[in-house]
Amino acid sequence: MKKLFALCLIVIMLFAFVGCGKEKRQIIKLTLSTEDSEAILAAAGIMLPDAETAAGAGTTVKYFSWYDSFHNYGEDEVINTGYWTFSEKYGSEVEWIECEWGKRFDDLANLVLSSSSPDFYPGESNTFPIRPIKGIFQPVDDYIDYDDPLWSGMKEFVYDYFSIKGRPYIIATDNAFGNVCIYNRRVMEEWGFDDPAELYANDEWTWDVFEEACYEFSDPDENRYALDGWWYSSGFMRCTGETIVVYNTETQRYEANVDNPSLERAATLLYDLSKNQTVYPWWSNNWSLRNGVNGGGMKEGELLYFVGGTWLITGPVADISNVWGDVSQGEVMFVPLPRDPQGDGTYYMEASPAGYCIVKGAQNPEGVALLASCDRFKVLDPTVVSIDRRQLEEVYLWSDEMLEMWDTCYELSISGDAIISYNEGLDSKLASVVSAYEDNGHIQDSQTWAQLRETNDERLDYYIDELNQMIDQFDPDVG
Repeated sequence: MKKLFALCLIVIMLFAFVGCGKEKRQIIKLTLSTEDSEAILAAAGIMLPDAETAAGAGTTVKYFSWYDSFHNYGEDEVINTGYWTFSEKYGSEVEWIECEWGKRFDDLANLVLSSSSPDFYPGESNTFPIRPIKGIFQPVDDYIDYDDPLWSGMKEFVYDYFSIKGRPYIIATDNAFGNVCIYNRRVMEEWGFDDPAELYANDEWTWDVFEEACYEFSDPDENRYALDGWWYSSGFMRCTGETIVVYNTETQRYEANVDNPSLERAATLLYDLSKNQTVYPWWSNNWSLRNGVNGGGMKEGELLYFVGGTWLITGPVADISNVWGDVSQGEVMFVPLPRDPQGDGTYYMEASPAGYCIVKGAQNPEGVALLASCDRFKVLDPTVVSIDRRQLEEVYLWSDEMLEMWDTCYELSISGDAIISYNEGLDSKLASVVSAYEDNGHIQDSQTWAQLRETNDERLDYYIDELNQMIDQFDPDVG
């Protein structure tokens, strides 16, 4: 049974990202080889609806997001094969409506209230449950039949964890694994540290090994800090297999989990790493990234570990090599976060549904469902899987070891031990309290676990009760 976790900073697989406030780039029409194109269309004829009769064919769907994972903006990018099928087989299109990440939910709510709803939004776990309750998203079961073989394996997951009173709110095409530990193999070798991938293969990748390397490497006077990333604090809390708030599928209630000793051990680890100056001090740099980029300092040997999603190292070779290390020489690598040596021996992986939410008032929900079906098809069909994998090898120069580790992390994300993170989808007030526990490792004046609990436990219980009451009173048929 999957465990549901609260408050994860944004984790999304990105293929093309346009930053807030930047001039929008020009879309470039890339295409697959004739051989690959014919192979996909032939396979799609077996699993997907007929192009002549499919609802949503020949239409445009409006996509509201701070990033565009569909279109290409450079010759050195991979092609989204799900969108390619949607476009080539069905003659349909995606119109990207760009937003700012920090204002995304407020702006989306305003569009819904003004009867100008876009059609869909990324199907992240942080959309649930508060956004459906607030009338931003609508149930998806009128457009997706989870009993259809195309959606085999997704029904229990969606209905257990992303439904309210029997109505599901996410079209989950797959699971996307979340935070991993990214590193540069050349830097590891120069310092004489064991390769984390080899340690993981030998079941020796633990907090103890990680912490020892952090202490040996870090030297603030030399601008060397072992650990960085927006997500390392919450990531280490969750790699225990536990979290601050859990969802009880039997009672259908959210519950506090702060009595769990695993969380105390993780909080103590983060407290020690922070106090011993092994983490990059964002607070002294106005909370901005080192060198202005994720992973800044890794190529130069000033950073040992960066905790984040693999989307950070999935992109044009020149861009990745400039920050993380020479991809063509196999310098860039990643592993799951290390395990708690006092835990149950499991490597826990954060996961999030990959897919879409249908916006309340959407004008073309059938088109969204058709696009989602194309994405689901590419997850199941080996023809498309092999093409996507080859793109990573040929365009982004991922090594066999990177691809094998990707498979490992993915398998952990779909296992019974996967961690599903809700983010601020639990309501902003509750999320802020959970953040006080989970993000304590990012703070200059970090607190002990006892101090955190003394300050926050009462508020945590209050806001959990408040959320449960909102769910009790919510009617999905009314919205």
